[in-house]
Amino acid sequence: MLADPSAADTIRLRLSGSWRLRRRLPATAHVERELEGRSGIRRIVIDARAVTGWDSALLTFLRRLDGFAERAGLETDLSGLPDGVRRLLRLAAAVPERAGARRGAAGESFLARVGKETIALVRASHELVVFLGEVAIAFGRLLRGKARFRRSDLMLTIQEVGAQALPIVSLISFLVGVILAFLGSIQLLQFGAQIYVADLVGIGMARDMAAMMVGIILAGRTGAAFAAQLGSMQANEEIDALKTLGLAPMEFLVLPRVLALVVMTPLLCLYAILMGLLGGAFVGVFFLDLPAVTYLQETQYSLRLIDFAAGMIKSAVYGVVVAIAGCLRGMQSGRSSAAVGQATTSAVVTSIVFIVISMAVLTLIYNAIGI
Repeated sequence: MLADPSAADTIRLRLSGSWRLRRRLPATAHVERELEGRSGIRRIVIDARAVTGWDSALLTFLRRLDGFAERAGLETDLSGLPDGVRRLLRLAAAVPERAGARRGAAGESFLARVGKETIALVRASHELVVFLGEVAIAFGRLLRGKARFRRSDLMLTIQEVGAQALPIVSLISFLVGVILAFLGSIQLLQFGAQIYVADLVGIGMARDMAAMMVGIILAGRTGAAFAAQLGSMQANEEIDALKTLGLAPMEFLVLPRVLALVVMTPLLCLYAILMGLLGGAFVGVFFLDLPAVTYLQETQYSLRLIDFAAGMIKSAVYGVVVAIAGCLRGMQSGRSSAAVGQATTSAVVTSIVFIVISMAVLTLIYNAIGI
């Protein structure tokens, strides 16, 4: 940095060498300190004739220097820069920085975050209520025989959520029955009452565990699939195409999926109950040395039809919850692959949360009415 002998109020800044990002470049702070230490300076002349190469590093340096000069009331002469640099600097100055684009130094306050989360919760609740209303309207049109969807899609979805889910439901339900039997036997063996393992496994599987495990399996398997399918259709604008053809997406896409889960979830629950009973019988016969006939008779004495009905009603509610959550997140998905992944994750989380909530509510209702 040299004083210009032709003008006492002018300082000449000479740049040389290669100004590229991969090199260690000087900071503008040094130049700013030099300028602040000199009085009477009103003009800066930048001489870049010795610059051998440049990229965005030079532009960044010059933009910062120009910002400092503007704040200090100094005039900047850029005539000594290459033509390409001058054009890019003019382009950068012609497009102002968008308001709010720069991240603030200080974080948001606690009240601001609470307010934003509250607004997001209210908006999500409104979208859920609207979606439930549209599903109810679609079911009303179904009851009147006016719903428009392909029956083949319904049968295919029933196969996907029902028959194809049997292997995983079998494995999980059998193991849950085994676990319940082992947990109960730890305490019951102390009193010589291991025969009551049959009561524990039978009532536990029939009333709660089978329905809950089926619901969680469907949330991770079917609910995620629904969200991914509808999210991909949203990203590929297939849902927009259906609207253009005059087909309601709620009837053509959502209704068959909800119907399939409502029909198949109670049947899967009944199958899961039977597999759980087999798991308990396996432990009782082979590890507790209980006669198979005695175990089965005790299971028969402990279970009532109301226990099966209570579990199947819960499973039907869980099926509706999984279908609504999966379809809702899929319809809300954005138009990118990342948005589809987020919708899938959100569908699983939402399904499991509402399954637990509905399980607690139904348990309280059963207790209140004496079931």
